[in-house]
Amino acid sequence: MDRLFADGRVNAAESGEGPALFLFHSLLSDRASFDPIVPDLSRSFRVIVPELPGFGKSGAVDGGLAEVADRMAEAVTDAADGDDITVLGNGYGGFVALQMAIRHRDIASRLILADCGAAFSESGRDAFRNMAAAAKAKGLQAITEVAMRRLFAPQFQAQHPDLMRDRREAFLRTDPQVIVAACEALAGLDLRPQLSQVEVPVLVLVGEHDEATPPPMSRELAAGLPNARLKIIPGCAHVPQLQAPRLFLDAIGDFIPERSTAT
Repeated sequence: MDRLFADGRVNAAESGEGPALFLFHSLLSDRASFDPIVPDLSRSFRVIVPELPGFGKSGAVDGGLAEVADRMAEAVTDAADGDDITVLGNGYGGFVALQMAIRHRDIASRLILADCGAAFSESGRDAFRNMAAAAKAKGLQAITEVAMRRLFAPQFQAQHPDLMRDRREAFLRTDPQVIVAACEALAGLDLRPQLSQVEVPVLVLVGEHDEATPPPMSRELAAGLPNARLKIIPGCAHVPQLQAPRLFLDAIGDFIPERSTAT
């Protein structure tokens, strides 16, 4: 069931009952990237999967990642309705969740940051600058294959043609201006000096073969957070919840709250 939060500016799918669990999607995908794990999680949690600002039916924001994080903080507070809150972010959604936790320190009781980091290397920054420039000049078609390579290893793409067709179509439905703005924001991002402000427990996850946000970024992130642990998901790339749902669920299973409402 879809609901609107933050004065109608953030659209989210909601299912299940129990503690509130928010899932923030990546930049190069959409909320459907969580479809393989939502049915399992919704047996124990009230799972809320927003479309991040500028995606789907959620309104865009003016500004950079801080403004996106503020909008999502508003939506999370609205949707949680006083519940205990866990936020899981994948890729760009992880950066949004981290920025949100820095700017709104009491908003969540725990975070799961999957395949993100606190800052990119210079080559990583250049990749985002190049994607932004190509999308500006030629549209999203010009960077679709680059985007897919950042999400999935070539072997996985070859083995799952239907999934890849769906992911390409989803990417091409995204507003190019939103992609460009996010790429430019990520190219300049450095949250490392603020990591000490995030005092809640954090589970940092990363796919073993993630090329978009490689494992060293997650190691640096976990090391900079006061209360974090790191897990590497074997055989996976940037969206492990799509590539290996059971492995992903097992990885988060001992970190998320007790499943008090399971039936």
